[in-house]
Amino acid sequence: MKIVDIREVTINLNGGVSNAIINFHKHTVSLVALISDQFSNGKPIVGFGFNSIGRFAQGGILRERILPRLAEIAPEKLVNSSGCGFNPGALAQIAMKNEKPGGHGDRAGAVAALELAAWDLNAKLLGEPAYKTLRRHFDVAESGVSIPVYAAGGYYYPKDSTKRLNDELRRYQELGYRLFKIKVGGGELREDIPRIEAALTIAGCGDKIAVDANGRFELQQALTMAAAIEPYKLRWFEEPGDPLDFDLNRILIESYSGCVATGENLFSLMDSKNLMRFGGMRLGKDIFQMDPGLGYGVTEYHRILKALEEFGFQRKQCYPHGGHLINLHLALGLGLGGCEAYPEVFQPIGGYSAQCSLVDGKISPSDAPGFGLEQKQELYPLMCELVN
Repeated sequence: MKIVDIREVTINLNGGVSNAIINFHKHTVSLVALISDQFSNGKPIVGFGFNSIGRFAQGGILRERILPRLAEIAPEKLVNSSGCGFNPGALAQIAMKNEKPGGHGDRAGAVAALELAAWDLNAKLLGEPAYKTLRRHFDVAESGVSIPVYAAGGYYYPKDSTKRLNDELRRYQELGYRLFKIKVGGGELREDIPRIEAALTIAGCGDKIAVDANGRFELQQALTMAAAIEPYKLRWFEEPGDPLDFDLNRILIESYSGCVATGENLFSLMDSKNLMRFGGMRLGKDIFQMDPGLGYGVTEYHRILKALEEFGFQRKQCYPHGGHLINLHLALGLGLGGCEAYPEVFQPIGGYSAQCSLVDGKISPSDAPGFGLEQKQELYPLMCELVN
């Protein structure tokens, strides 16, 4: 058993939405294929992965540094101990040969795309959904086949932004979503408060609405926003300041009784530990959003979960950033608190396939082997082009 080829293609993300910091119009994603020498129905079994949403493709790092390292390794080095699949952790370790510690940037997403593809491949070799493979591998207790989900959107639009926000959230409700997240910090506070109040009118109460500043604020701005939104008792206030400014996060939490969420821009175990040590995060309350697709993959993410538990936090406090099928399987398979969805944005990666089931605000993946990416109508043609 071996991997006979590794391929990557850059995918453009559709949509011209903006948050408080950036416009996503030119953002891209690396779609990676691990092609094995195993066959099903006359075709090679292929594992697919990508480096999540909201960044850029990693083709340069993959082709110039990582893929040559893997090409030097004997194929059997990547096979797991059972001989029935591949070792994603070993793949990630080889990919990082000669890389210095620290500086966890774009390479973290490049390695993650490969590592996630290995999990997809393993689940397909076993003929089962990826969340079942993850549960077995990491010895996670059975916890059903569905998980709470929130619809992320509420971006800033060039025209009629508040009206379009209202229309967007109503569409999400019609799809079956009950929890929502919208953007703040892209304008003045006097502009954001009416957006929040409009969202509350649709959702019905504050604990169904989260707001996300995408790291926009300096300390005083963050404190001002927190004071303004505290009476609404929102679900959480996400990334109020720079994701590495743990002091800002701690000071905000000391003065804000509501829940704070952060972590999507932390790409490693050590950065995550520093958030636990210095960020003021509260046991059983605040939310961790580290994303395996941005941080070296599932192997590293599981180390983060173990560290969280050693610090006294619960994995139910984890809602990984991403809003796509891969993180749905990861959240369900690793026993996390819930997951994010992008129902209308960031296609062809964002959102779930039509075969997923959304009932009373909880999402279930289909029974498709692996992550089920082949069931994504917009993505499947690109996957076919990559391997044919």
